Amino acid sequence: MNRRTAQQGLLAGLLGLAWPGLSQAHGENHGKPRADLPPEQKPWGIAGDPRKVTRTITIRMSDDMKLTPSHLEVRQGETLRLRAVNAGQVMHEIVIGTEEELQAHAELMKRFPSMAHDEPYMAHVPPGKKGDIVWNFNRAGEFGFACLIAGHFEAGMRGTLRVKPAQG
Repeated sequence: MNRRTAQQGLLAGLLGLAWPGLSQAHGENHGKPRADLPPEQKPWGIAGDPRKVTRTITIRMSDDMKLTPSHLEVRQGETLRLRAVNAGQVMHEIVIGTEEELQAHAELMKRFPSMAHDEPYMAHVPPGKKGDIVWNFNRAGEFGFACLIAGHFEAGMRGTLRVKPAQG
């Protein structure tokens, strides 16, 4: 084992301790909420209750590194089911977040391409399959969604998400 490989192994191990599941490969639990933790408020909302979904939006993912549609508008307070459909031949995913968080996560994915995810604002979708995110958009603002698999974000596989303030 060379020095670089040893350093990478040490870093991956330390990150695995700091972020449980980071050192595991993407698996079938990707995108499924962990039952042992309460929902966490994020700047772009909070995990939604499937019984409160008001509409479903299908987002098509393709190997030409496109998300269709690539722009979504929702009303603050809406609980949506984002259904990610992988029409391609390679693995894709959908992750919701701020532009800064998506960018940082994309960089991390380049360094650790087999990093695991189990957050409710993510759906990892094998070729020919679909995955759902149920999310309550309880914060108004400009956010994004993207495929953060190494190289996909950089190739343009991303979209914008506008959460319009609730009318009072």
